[in-house]
Amino acid sequence: MSRKVLVLGEVRDQSLRNVTFEAIAAAKQAAEGGEVVGLLIGDSVSALSGELIHFGADRVLTVEHELLKQYTSDGFSQALMAAVDAESPDGIILGHTALGKDLAPKIAAKLQSGLISDVTQIEEAGGNIVFTRPIYSGKAFEKKIVTDGLIFATIRPNNIAPLEKDETRSGETSALSVDIKDLRSIIKEVVRKASEGVDLSEAKVVIAGGRGVKSEDGFEPLKELAQVLNGAIGASRGACDAEYCDYSLQIGQTGKVVTPDLYIACGISGAIQHLAGMSNSKVIVAINKDPEANIFKVADYGIVGDLFEVVPMLTEEFKKILVNA
Repeated sequence: MSRKVLVLGEVRDQSLRNVTFEAIAAAKQAAEGGEVVGLLIGDSVSALSGELIHFGADRVLTVEHELLKQYTSDGFSQALMAAVDAESPDGIILGHTALGKDLAPKIAAKLQSGLISDVTQIEEAGGNIVFTRPIYSGKAFEKKIVTDGLIFATIRPNNIAPLEKDETRSGETSALSVDIKDLRSIIKEVVRKASEGVDLSEAKVVIAGGRGVKSEDGFEPLKELAQVLNGAIGASRGACDAEYCDYSLQIGQTGKVVTPDLYIACGISGAIQHLAGMSNSKVIVAINKDPEANIFKVADYGIVGDLFEVVPMLTEEFKKILVNA
């Protein structure tokens, strides 16, 4: 059964986040040969429409307004609802990001639709599209199908591979005029406390520190390793509570959930709340002085040792490997 699926492109700093391309790939599966329509919402976003098409969208719809320069729940919901009214899609796919987690439930309520959130896998089975999502902090998984009505889902970053970019693809881009009004909140200024560099939630490599780093300066060797591997820095709740780093870096049940290709845990004991945020990483390496640390139970590779000795050694070895690569 072919479907029309609408995909919201998430824009940050005038560029598309990687989860957008993963959402397009997910939409392709859900569409089953039907049409994938990319949607761009913002102030000046039409220039990004070509990239959506290169990654698999068949055409693109843009909603531009000066009040959409920064994300607000009211503004974006008005724009997305107008797009849904104009297109009457059979499905809607968003990234399971801060924006998607805020916006999707509101739209689902307006449409009186079900919502499958935090999807990590999509497959076809028995004539149905089956969505897999983690439950109980990642300790189990459930499979869901939509038996009636709209297919509405958010997908977890770094789990569904994007399609290969094809710059020969072409498609129509059209503008939808929406009168954005009655906003209950307006963003005047955005101050980011997150570290510069690779986005933690989308990073392929994450170097995370716990209480074992002992101080704010203790993160410096980790930052050097992250720079060599083009990775992002993360932290446990303990490290954040101890004021070794900002809470924007926190990974865990009350922080960010990450699923990188490589997760290196340095001085992290492995509390269950932390494991909930990183246990689905593809390869986990644990560095800890305590051989009984809980983190070793989920690690693919474990190094029992002082992180201040091990991390610089890893950094030097990776430098040699990457230079010769």
